[in-house]
Amino acid sequence: MLIFSSVFLVLAGATGAAPYPWLSAPPSGTIESRIAPPPGWKRVQVAPDSFAAWLRGLPVKPGRPEVRLFNGQKKWNQEAHHLVLDVDVGNRDRQQCADAVMRLRAEFQHQAGRDSDICFRFTDATSARWEEWKSGMRPHLGGRKTTWTKGAKPDDSYVSFRHYLDIVFSYAGTLSLARELEVVDVRHIEAGDVFIQGGSPGHAVLVVDVAEDGKGRRAVLLAQSYMPAQDIHVLRNPNTPDNPWYVIEHDGPLTTPEWDFPAGALRRFTAAGCPKLH
Repeated sequence: MLIFSSVFLVLAGATGAAPYPWLSAPPSGTIESRIAPPPGWKRVQVAPDSFAAWLRGLPVKPGRPEVRLFNGQKKWNQEAHHLVLDVDVGNRDRQQCADAVMRLRAEFQHQAGRDSDICFRFTDATSARWEEWKSGMRPHLGGRKTTWTKGAKPDDSYVSFRHYLDIVFSYAGTLSLARELEVVDVRHIEAGDVFIQGGSPGHAVLVVDVAEDGKGRRAVLLAQSYMPAQDIHVLRNPNTPDNPWYVIEHDGPLTTPEWDFPAGALRRFTAAGCPKLH
């Protein structure tokens, strides 16, 4: 209890906002409390108010429950996950792979009071800013480009925030997200980085924790949603089924239970504001 309660206190300290506002009850554990580093490895130190700390503190469901789809049905593949995050998926087929990455990034920024930084790009490259949405602006598709016009009363509630994310999920995906993120060398991998392959379909998995062995090697935990929209879950490592950590030593292909990423697939969010396209 002490591990994840301290995470809640630290992350809520700056703004007073709940760090994981979708929760209706205290979590049974977190990524950090439920998954130990590999023997001889240590988690990398991170700033207490950072995205990395927030990801490490993500709540998880007890035990190893089944991964459920948005409609409540069981996912056909129950061998891909190590743990299931305690994060709602919604009741529509929206929060898929890239959407889950954007959801977690935006949730962190929102609870941190960084509303001006919450911005993603639709597939047509139009920016979708939370600050515009909460002011009452709404997107409209016309021709080849989306435009934003006044269409609602100002509303900065959490419910409104989630409606904004649903719109982002509808008009953005791996193609757009891959163009927003900066290429990063795997030797400098950090929590919050994304392995992504843009396409239709494409895929994206999020680095949610990092450990190191003192010899320059890093190991990571990866989380994903998938198609159809489903519970976000920490992935198993198919090479070491009982150990979910992936040792990242060189920029080669990455094999995960449901997707093989090519070399050069690691990306990183820009520090602030609406991302430029790459």
